[in-house]
Amino acid sequence: MAQGTAVADDRRARATARYVRMTPMKVRRVVDLIRGMEAREALSVLQFAPQAASEPVAKVLASAVANAEHNHQLDPESLIVAVAYVDEGPTLKRFRPRAQGRAFRINKRTSHITIEVESVATRPEPARPAKKAAPAKATKATKAGKAPATKATKATKAAPEKAAAEDAETTTATAAPEKATATRAAKATKATKATAEAPAEDETATAEPTGATETAETAETAPAAGATEATEATEATEATETAEAAEAAEAAPAKKAAPRARKATRATASDEASDQTDETTEEGTR
Repeated sequence: MAQGTAVADDRRARATARYVRMTPMKVRRVVDLIRGMEAREALSVLQFAPQAASEPVAKVLASAVANAEHNHQLDPESLIVAVAYVDEGPTLKRFRPRAQGRAFRINKRTSHITIEVESVATRPEPARPAKKAAPAKATKATKAGKAPATKATKATKAAPEKAAAEDAETTTATAAPEKATATRAAKATKATKATAEAPAEDETATAEPTGATETAETAETAPAAGATEATEATEATEATETAEAAEAAEAAPAKKAAPRARKATRATASDEASDQTDETTEEGTR
């Protein structure tokens, strides 16, 4: 039944079963199941296939695997069903008797099954296109990695700027009183120079610088007087606040005592009413 023949290519082996007493249509239905599958997997599929043609097809496939292993030293695990087809063989013509002496013809068809296996271990794999999604993911990862770094650099840059701004504010705050005192000292020195340069004989001229010095002195004493007035006002407000707090403390017990007195009066009134009711009941019973 099965005849093993070598193929020109050393990576392939073929087996053929001729004159199989089955119709080609029924055998092709089974052969189509295993075409392109691995040899071992195809054998397991044919073993459990319900079709009657699975038995001769399995025999042909096993013969092709044996030819590849023994004749071409190929690994059975690396074999696939590369080619599988079914040709129609000669048809046996038979007759069946029917009624009134007639005879109906019966065609008993045959098939030629051919299966070719190939080793895929040495077959060059087709070049696969490079994946484009990988670089995109990498860029996203790099962006995610850079984001915290940029935030950290911004924070580090902002810290010295804030420190510099705070230093500038403190320097300006400290420099303001110094500038005021410097301006006052400059005015005083100018006034003294004016008095020294003026001639002693001119009384009117001497009178003017002295007046300027007096105005400067009054200007210097004015803030001190204002400060004393402010302190007096604060002391007065504090005294009034303490007096109000004391009054509130004295009034608090009186407020708390008022509800208690009300409760006591209510209790006494209720006791009197109960006494009156008791007396009336006693009189009624008498």
